[in-house]
Amino acid sequence: MTEEELQQLIEQAARENWTELDVSGNELRVLPPEIGKLHQLKKLFLGKYIEDKDGYTSVIGNPLTALPGEIGQLTNLEELHIVKNRLTGLPVEITQLTNLQTLDLSSNQLSSLPVEITQLTNLQTLDLWNNQLSSLPVEITQLTNLQTLNLGNNQLSSLPVEITQLTNLQTLNLWNNQLSSLPVEITQLTNLQTLNLGNNQLSSLPVEITQLTNLQTLDLWNNQLSSLPVEITQLTNLQTLDLSSNQLSSLPVEITQLTNLQTLDLWNNQLSSLPVEITQLTNLQTLNLGNNQLSSLPVEITQLTNLKKLDLRGNPVPIPPEILGSKNLWENPGDVQEILNFYFQVQNPQETEPLYEAKFLIIGEGGAGKTSLAKKIENEAYKLQTDENSTQGIDVIQWQFIGSEGQKVRVNIWDFGGQEIYHHTHQFFLTERSLYGLVADTREENTDFFYWLKVVELLSDNSPVLIIKNEKQERQCQINERHLRSEFTKLKDILSTNLATDRGLSEIKKAIQYQISQLPHIGTPLPKLWVRIRSALENDSRNYISEEEYYRLCQINGLTNRPEMRQISRYLHDLGVCLHFQNDSLLKKTVILKPEWGTKAVYKVLVDNPTVQKNLGCFTQADLADIWKDIQYAQMRDELLQLMMRFKLCYEIPCRPQTYIAPQLLSANQPEYDWNDQQNLILRYEYEFMPKGILTRFIVEMHRLIEEQKQVWKHGVILNNNNRAKAEVIECYRYHKGEIKIRVSGFHKKELLSIINNKFDEIHQSFERLQYKTLIPCNCFKCKDNPDPENYPLDRLYKYLQDNRPTIECSSSYDRVNIRGLIDDVIEPIYRERDSFDSFPPSSNKRQQHININIGQENPTMSTNYLTHYGSGDNVGNVAGDKVTHNIYNNQEIQQTSQEINVLLSTISQNYEPNTPAGQMMIGAKAIEIVDQDPTLKKRVMGALKSAGEEALEQMIEHPAAKVFIAGAKGFIDP
Repeated sequence: MTEEELQQLIEQAARENWTELDVSGNELRVLPPEIGKLHQLKKLFLGKYIEDKDGYTSVIGNPLTALPGEIGQLTNLEELHIVKNRLTGLPVEITQLTNLQTLDLSSNQLSSLPVEITQLTNLQTLDLWNNQLSSLPVEITQLTNLQTLNLGNNQLSSLPVEITQLTNLQTLNLWNNQLSSLPVEITQLTNLQTLNLGNNQLSSLPVEITQLTNLQTLDLWNNQLSSLPVEITQLTNLQTLDLSSNQLSSLPVEITQLTNLQTLDLWNNQLSSLPVEITQLTNLQTLNLGNNQLSSLPVEITQLTNLKKLDLRGNPVPIPPEILGSKNLWENPGDVQEILNFYFQVQNPQETEPLYEAKFLIIGEGGAGKTSLAKKIENEAYKLQTDENSTQGIDVIQWQFIGSEGQKVRVNIWDFGGQEIYHHTHQFFLTERSLYGLVADTREENTDFFYWLKVVELLSDNSPVLIIKNEKQERQCQINERHLRSEFTKLKDILSTNLATDRGLSEIKKAIQYQISQLPHIGTPLPKLWVRIRSALENDSRNYISEEEYYRLCQINGLTNRPEMRQISRYLHDLGVCLHFQNDSLLKKTVILKPEWGTKAVYKVLVDNPTVQKNLGCFTQADLADIWKDIQYAQMRDELLQLMMRFKLCYEIPCRPQTYIAPQLLSANQPEYDWNDQQNLILRYEYEFMPKGILTRFIVEMHRLIEEQKQVWKHGVILNNNNRAKAEVIECYRYHKGEIKIRVSGFHKKELLSIINNKFDEIHQSFERLQYKTLIPCNCFKCKDNPDPENYPLDRLYKYLQDNRPTIECSSSYDRVNIRGLIDDVIEPIYRERDSFDSFPPSSNKRQQHININIGQENPTMSTNYLTHYGSGDNVGNVAGDKVTHNIYNNQEIQQTSQEINVLLSTISQNYEPNTPAGQMMIGAKAIEIVDQDPTLKKRVMGALKSAGEEALEQMIEHPAAKVFIAGAKGFIDP
């Protein structure tokens, strides 16, 4: 926002007696003295937090370093929010704001608390989060009406005794300071309901805390506690207790007397057992026991009938990880009843059967001898074929051997095609808890050991690997075994064979048998019903069955409980035994019994069809009807296409119904296009090892924004966000070490970069061991317009801030560069944890660093639609980012959804006239059809419509066909 625009806004606000003004995120460097004219103002926002749909907050502020003295003339002000500015002090005139009740100074640069604040005796909320405070003035005792005090993320080494005189305090946040003790006087805070002491240095819980009998929430995450005082039983009103990341070796029995507890977080301690008294916690709804040493559960835990979330991930309990829940701790754990039912089912040996089954996955370059090895393992008498065809996709062979205790061990040998095109799809079947065999053709000497071993490490959670050298015609080759073993700890053995003569075959089979016997799940007890159903599915000769046929099969085998039927199919899906996508409205109706059948159907499109190859990955429904005309595919074309789209292998071209693109088959030639390289935002991802398909998946996910649906090639894409901003995303691949370069231009470039960065974050998180750097360009005078600036790893910048080092030296100009300004140019960290304690796992949001883009700080033009009226008659101006809107517009989820609808409508408008009623009807109808086929977008549209209302959402979408679209979208809510 320019100074002139701000002056005009202030004049309008003064004329119309606005009571609220929000100018957050407008790059204001100076607040003019005219602000003092707004005598009716009750709320002033110079920076604020925006909460997203998941409860996480991002921040938009301004680079203000000082406030004008005229701020003191706003004598009716009740709330002043100056979040994320650069204030080092406050004007003395602030003492005149005697009606002020809320003052938010979080994320500034205050090294001491201005004494002037202590004269604001009506203050009820004071937020000083994320400053540089090491002490507080004695005068703070004057704030006798203070109810909430946030001192989190500062540098306090002791809690000032003066705070204990603020007897009206209800919430005190001291998270992430350097406290090793608390003053005895803390007992005076008898009204305290929430106390956050997480991430400090407490080695024992001060007994004094136990006298705060009104406490409802106590956060002690990441301290050094090894025990709790007996007196903790006095906290009878406690509802949330966070003891995660401490050093507890047993659950103190005293905790079980806190019968009002609803949330108990014990993640990352050293617990090996639970006391039977846990049954006393009858109100417990969330119990996080993840990352401990629990190998058993007391039967009494089943009496916690109100329990809704139970996390046992990271414990040696005999429960398959597929049932415990996602490895990603940000996702919810498995269903409580499913976890407990499974555990107690397998406690009865009469009702269980050990699992002796595993996968042996054979990988390597095409023609290396993978198929020959698979067939030789199955049958040593197999005669090699001189003209043996290469595997097309995946073949599965079953083999059995007798284990050391006489048990039959069943092995599913998966033979993977080695051609380049297959690498994109193999990743969906490289499962954990399997053994891998990397076959190398010593005659060709073309095996890239590093690549294949990295693929296994990255995509299979570091499963064990055997290297098998196929020494054709007795030609041997040397491998740097010592180097490979030091680089890949799961490389178990390197074996040689000549499959033509069977030399070494016996040793290979013995090594396979031994390694499979060592897999952690071998011998795991499973309910007999589960084993029976699994066996029935695996022995079924059909490629797929309907969901109802699956249910009938379960009933025939003695299972009548449908939720458990779905649990079994989920478990088998996660293991790769079958495919059952329960959350997909189309695919959930089918259980694919032979996953390799599905992959071969996919490869018929991507590999075998010359027309699709010639058309550079473009195909139509008519093409698919011809490609999948065989009887085994003809009735499943819709499902197979949905499978390809679910695996992000293709997308439907907007405005070209039933026409699709497979990005991995696009031309490698970069097209010509114009680019405005002035004041671009730049972001880079640098990968230690870049798996295939990251950019392909990104293109599929973002295909609606592709410029003219033409500017896309195998290694890059141009995105256009409704002419608000453009982005160039290019992949550079150099011997496994890859890089993705992003540059964005346009008025709303931060908004688009936010979308791009969030999408790459999502993709990166799907690779558990992916190592990469997010690089931020330097903004010093020498680097600012330099095509090759100094780049800083984002995690290094965060480390500097964590160590209270606000600047970093540029190696090019030797200038000291402000780190917060550097990050704010492109990305913003979320400085603030969630205010609520109902997240799960509650500690995980503190354990992991998160980044969001500030989508509101650019404001090249300001809408004239400033004014909104509330029912009370108060006038409110909200100029956060682009324009003034109702407060509901600040909800990020609604903003994002309306933006996505705008992009969708604009894309469809390329084929219709958007300024005619007939064109609007066509555009709206087509958009409704597309949204109806996308369950995620449909849900967001319904949520936005319910929250914002028709009129508000129409204004936000800003498209001529918005009204038609909304009329149709109402049908989703009231069909």
